[in-house]
Amino acid sequence: MKRTIPAAIAMAAAATLVLTACGSGGGGTGETSGTGPSTSASAEPTFDTPITLTMAAWSLASTPEFQALADGFHTKYPNLTIKLVEYDAANYDTQLTADLAAGTAPDIFVHKSLKTFPTYQSAGMALDVSDVAASLDPATANVDKYTVDGKTWAVPYRQDAWLLFYNKDLFDKAKVTYPDGSWTWDDYVTAAESLQKGLKAAGSDAYAAYQHVWPTSDWGLAAGQTPGADILSGDFQFLKPYYERSLKLQSEGAQIDFGTATTNSLTYQAQFGTQKAAMMNIGSWYIAALATQQAKGDADTFNWGVAPVPQYDTSTTKLDKVPVSFADPTGLSINAKVDKDKVDAAKAFLTFAAGEDGAKAVAGIGITPALINDAVSDVFFSAKGVPTDDLSKFAWSTRDVHVENPVDTRTAAIVNILSDMHSAIMSGSSSVDDAISQAQDRAKSEANAG
Repeated sequence: MKRTIPAAIAMAAAATLVLTACGSGGGGTGETSGTGPSTSASAEPTFDTPITLTMAAWSLASTPEFQALADGFHTKYPNLTIKLVEYDAANYDTQLTADLAAGTAPDIFVHKSLKTFPTYQSAGMALDVSDVAASLDPATANVDKYTVDGKTWAVPYRQDAWLLFYNKDLFDKAKVTYPDGSWTWDDYVTAAESLQKGLKAAGSDAYAAYQHVWPTSDWGLAAGQTPGADILSGDFQFLKPYYERSLKLQSEGAQIDFGTATTNSLTYQAQFGTQKAAMMNIGSWYIAALATQQAKGDADTFNWGVAPVPQYDTSTTKLDKVPVSFADPTGLSINAKVDKDKVDAAKAFLTFAAGEDGAKAVAGIGITPALINDAVSDVFFSAKGVPTDDLSKFAWSTRDVHVENPVDTRTAAIVNILSDMHSAIMSGSSSVDDAISQAQDRAKSEANAG
């Protein structure tokens, strides 16, 4: 997502687009029935007959965004109800695809990542929602990633991005200047080295940084930020500087080593939340989580903020530029086998979820929506415990988010290969050059990359 449209213009455009889309009756099947929408004088669709839509979800007790969307939608359309169907989080895609194939799946389903989206789309499991996509605010992030052969099969309602979290108290203790939005990766390394020295001198045993063991902590950032990088090409040489930098910080003791983090199953929440590290690159989902943990006493009380992740070069640094980050959107599709009398209601839900009303609903519980404008930002930063300094607001709301998983049937295999490469490099069992070379060979032979 690149937020380059002034908020007032973007909001006006969104209003015009929504009015146009709603005036067409939601783009349904074209048949008239008692369950379809009527049109009010304001061109908002209304539904005169109660309709219940089912929606796939997971981990309802710890993932409140689904209920927030369902409640907000029901408030807007009292005759429409979303009934959540809970799946096992670890086996969500396996269970859902089986239900879709059997014709027993919910009316609406969520795409956890882009990696599995081609499976649903190529199997004809999703309904064409190009009309919904066309009605969305142009500032909505990565809508095009759900477009195949000129048709759109899902729309995003959530778009996280990786950010740099930093502990202001530990920076102060080490006498190191806070991030200011101008950092490249060279600046990050310099700050880490200064933090390590300063913290040690101050008697603190905290690390300068924590890098979680996820493979995307390196290759995801590299693929998102490096100009021209494409994991589908099978050329992974662009990863080398990112891995060399991680190994350097690890060998210098500025961040805990991969082996220790893996063996001890360290969590990023504990490492940053209990002040074992002064800074950490992680997704925007952690903002609300950390604020909640501090409020409950599950994390230490300390001052913190977020900044853009360090940048590839200075062309995207400072507050007059748009920093580059990465993460997959989270999208919604309509079951291709949905009852035709429910199509208009289902499209109304997707329009709501991916629009400003849905964005406010999830922002209100600390989730980063796919659409960010001034009104949505105000809702997000009104939450208790969320940092409200100017840099934190800038980092959250202004970003060019490149996707983690290209939409391609080869992606899943290539990601598995990159995961093996990551473990080999970070554990020290293989050199950077050898691991990259082996990964390139495997990508070509096993995934037809290139």
